[in-house]
Amino acid sequence: MAEIYLEYNFTVTPLQPGTEILIAELGYAGFESFVETETGVLAYIQKEECVDNVLDEVQIISSEEFTINYTIKEITQSNWNAEWEQNFKPIAVGDTCVVRAPFHEKRDVPYEIIIEPKMSFGTGHHETTFMMLQFILENNWMNKTVLDMGCGTAVLAILAEKRGATRLDAIDIDMWCVENSHENVERNNCKQISVALGDATVLPSKPTYNTIIANINRNILLADMATYHRCLKPNGELYLSGFYEQDLPLIKESCNKLGLTFVDKKEQANWIAAKFVK
Repeated sequence: MAEIYLEYNFTVTPLQPGTEILIAELGYAGFESFVETETGVLAYIQKEECVDNVLDEVQIISSEEFTINYTIKEITQSNWNAEWEQNFKPIAVGDTCVVRAPFHEKRDVPYEIIIEPKMSFGTGHHETTFMMLQFILENNWMNKTVLDMGCGTAVLAILAEKRGATRLDAIDIDMWCVENSHENVERNNCKQISVALGDATVLPSKPTYNTIIANINRNILLADMATYHRCLKPNGELYLSGFYEQDLPLIKESCNKLGLTFVDKKEQANWIAAKFVK
């Protein structure tokens, strides 16, 4: 039986940066997936997880700087997938990597990743995923053990394996993401990726990974930073995204207290991806 989702159709004026701020705040409120439109954004949350006051903490809705209206309708996963197929376009990361759906034409690039456009975050369309893909293309992953935390579609773990990683754990708290990740791992003929359901509490208690990828949001990153540090081997690399430029000082402070050194960052549309080393 398909789960029922609520689709919130937001119209946002001015469109930017209103849409970006709205998506970030909706993510904190528990919304799982987003499709940007010409007038705003479609946001999805499981009906059973949605409470009456779910938008109370979404401050931008009451901001005088933006005009935001919305409608709500119920939608099944299968119908949501059809919506995705209408909106999903291939994503090129430089000249070396393309993320596409199975119904798109094959691309002649060194790294082609095929992602079924289902209800999971992480297709490459969002700036945070795009920047993390850039980091993976620019750095060494040969023979590395990797954790992809909050894996979504597992697109980051898939590229990391294609770049030479030999053992990868992809973890997400959402069962739909876990199921979608399993499908995408198989679709891309990856053999080294293990997908699991869970949060930071399921992570090992000793240094296990050469590299950790976490594209989640600021609050979860800050709450789980000590666990990431614990799981990371000496000289290991930590790649973080899912937060804004104004959040970077907090992220740096949290990392520095644990002995994680800031190395590099990327920025797109005020979103940040950052690299730290233990």
